[in-house]
Amino acid sequence: MAFGSFALIAQDLPQNPEPGKCYVRCTTPDIYVNEEVKIQIKPSYKIIKTIPAKFEKRTDKVLVKAEEKKLKVVPAKWGKEVIEYVKKDGSSVLTPKLAKFKNDVETIEIKPKYAQWEMGDSNPDCESNNPDDCKIWCYKGYPAEFKMVNIKKLDKNAIVNRKPINSQTATYTRKVITEAAKVVEEIVPAKYATITKNVRIEDAKTIEEVVPAEYTTITREVLKEKGGLTSWKEVDCSLVEYQALPINWNLNSYVLTNQAKSIIDTKLMPVLANNPTAKLEIASHTDSRGTDESNQLLSERRAQAVVNYLQERGINSSLLVANGYGEKRLINRCSDGVSCTEREHSVNRRTEFRLINN
Repeated sequence: MAFGSFALIAQDLPQNPEPGKCYVRCTTPDIYVNEEVKIQIKPSYKIIKTIPAKFEKRTDKVLVKAEEKKLKVVPAKWGKEVIEYVKKDGSSVLTPKLAKFKNDVETIEIKPKYAQWEMGDSNPDCESNNPDDCKIWCYKGYPAEFKMVNIKKLDKNAIVNRKPINSQTATYTRKVITEAAKVVEEIVPAKYATITKNVRIEDAKTIEEVVPAEYTTITREVLKEKGGLTSWKEVDCSLVEYQALPINWNLNSYVLTNQAKSIIDTKLMPVLANNPTAKLEIASHTDSRGTDESNQLLSERRAQAVVNYLQERGINSSLLVANGYGEKRLINRCSDGVSCTEREHSVNRRTEFRLINN
């Protein structure tokens, strides 16, 4: 079985190889030519434009306060007046003069004359046994009694001597109205202001415009000649092994920088120019940081970014292979759980290339 398998492989190997040289099997690629095609990317359509109303600035004089009448009170005018008043009323000083008397004698009846019955002795000739029957009654009169009394007779009655005292006067000053207060009427003129206003001179309107369709020209590949013929070509043996493509990828990024594109131009484009029918593998790797799934996806995107750039540079896509290996092919000790420096991790973030058989 082993010999039979080798025989089959040997039949497909280059004829008359030279020792120490390397060969790569090349399949003639399909030949495509670029064809420019005009396609409509946006149909024609109608737009309606609105034209705003037109306005004109105008100024007007407007009444902001009407004319009014204002009543003004003119206060009274005052003057001074000196008033004389009686500070102290006039009076009199009264000097009494005592009455004068003279001595005299006056006879005063101290007991008037009178008469009375008086019982006398018994009548000796009375025959009655009752003694009272024999009494003699006589009506006897008595003269008045007088007494001499020293008296004073008024010689000159008391009088009052009156001496008049003149009244005292003083003055005070008071304010007096010389002109009464009054109310006068004043006219306060109206007030006006100038205002600016926008007056519409043309109403808003719409116009219709037809926007033409938009076209773009794209280039598409059209198969001109079918490939598929196989031949062996001598290549530099080093190109059969992985060669470093020194692109410094930013962490978690798959975007080619201008520096990376320059490296591809100087490193890969000459290889492809010298081996126009050989197939090229782009292999990209990540470090161990992150999950296996995310690293696998990141490495595939990095490899595809290089392939996309080569296609932009005119390399046939059938000659390019993009492979991402994630963190499966670390070239140092920095696997999951191992503490490493950034420099050590960066060694694993690499992109490589090699020529492979079609």
